[in-house]
Amino acid sequence: MDSAALTVPLTDTVVLRVVRPDDAASFVEAQDRCREQLGPWEPARAESWYDAGFHAERFAALLEKDNVVPWVLVEDDQVIGTATLSNIVHGAWRNGDIGYWVDVAQAGKGLATAALNAVCALADEVLLLHRIAASTNHDNYRSQRVLEKCGFTQYGFAPNYLHINGAWRDSNLYQRILNERAPGEAPN
Repeated sequence: MDSAALTVPLTDTVVLRVVRPDDAASFVEAQDRCREQLGPWEPARAESWYDAGFHAERFAALLEKDNVVPWVLVEDDQVIGTATLSNIVHGAWRNGDIGYWVDVAQAGKGLATAALNAVCALADEVLLLHRIAASTNHDNYRSQRVLEKCGFTQYGFAPNYLHINGAWRDSNLYQRILNERAPGEAPN
């Protein structure tokens, strides 16, 4: 997939683009800065998670896969968030799972909403998907609000769904239907 086709300006200074291995150091700086913010919502992280070399290799491996699109939100080439569409399935299902976060210093500026809306548009128009799914911890109200503002609806509740912050957590399950086209059919 052409990464230029998957690049979208979100504001005058923030761009959503496919990650590059050379984003690793900036990604690690943002993750380290946001440890407290992200802690309640993410899996417990080993110290290797905060190593740029680890992420340079991880990003390179992700870019080789055909079932994931790893985006970063960048401002002046500094990573300030991510949006990752994973578990992409084509054929009759045409589905993907979205995960996202925005740097604590950027929270409240509408960037998560802008990024999620952009990913939905790209998933619909470029990747030709039909549906995007998301899950949040049952008490992650901010993330749920972002999903709802972007047209996602809750379709389920999953007890003990993900191992987050050292324990199995209940999750609310969301989806957004992107279109009603036949599988793989391009938009008009």
